[in-house]
Amino acid sequence: MADSNSTKSALADAMKKLMVRKSFAKISISDLCEECGLNRKSFYYHFKDIYDLLEWIYKNEVILEIEEKATYETWQQGLMYIFEYVLKNKDFVKNTYYSISKDLLLNFIYAQTNILIMDVIEEKSKNINISNEDKMFIANFYKYGFVGLLQDWIESGMKQKPKVIINKLSVMIDGSFDNAFYNFQNLDK
Repeated sequence: MADSNSTKSALADAMKKLMVRKSFAKISISDLCEECGLNRKSFYYHFKDIYDLLEWIYKNEVILEIEEKATYETWQQGLMYIFEYVLKNKDFVKNTYYSISKDLLLNFIYAQTNILIMDVIEEKSKNINISNEDKMFIANFYKYGFVGLLQDWIESGMKQKPKVIINKLSVMIDGSFDNAFYNFQNLDK
C-alpha cells in the first residue's frame, strides 16, 4: 500500500510542478510520467485519467486536515486551512481554477465546506428541534457564502491575508447559527 501511495504522490507532485509551468489543458499523461520517471502503465494502474489524479490531489491534501477541524470551536481553522492551501499552492490552484477543471475544484470545495458546516450545525443543533431540510438550507447558505468569498479572493489575486478574511467571517457568524436555529424553530410552515 505504501508503494501505491508513493507512486500516487510522485504523480501528484509531477502534476503540481507541471502546472506551475504550463496550463492544465496542455499537460499530457506522457508529460506527467516523464516528470516523475514512471511509465504510462503505472499512471493508468492508479488513475483513470488526469482529472482523476487532480481530484486525488485535492482530496488527499485537503480533506484529512479539514475533517479534524469540523467543530464549532475549530471551524475557522478548517476554513483557514483551505485559504492557506490555496495560497501555498497558488499556481496549481489558479491553473485548475482557470481551466476546464474549474468545476472539479469548485465542486470539491463546495463538498468539503458543506461537510465542515454540516458537522458544526449537527453539533450546535443537538438539542434543538429543527428539521434536516432546514439544517441543509442553513448549511447551503454558509457554504455558498464561503465559496463565493474564496472565488472572489482567487479572482482578485489572493492579495488579502486569509487571517483577515477568516476574522471578518468569524465576526459575522458569531451567534448566527443559534439565531438561525431559533428562527427556524419559530417559522410558520
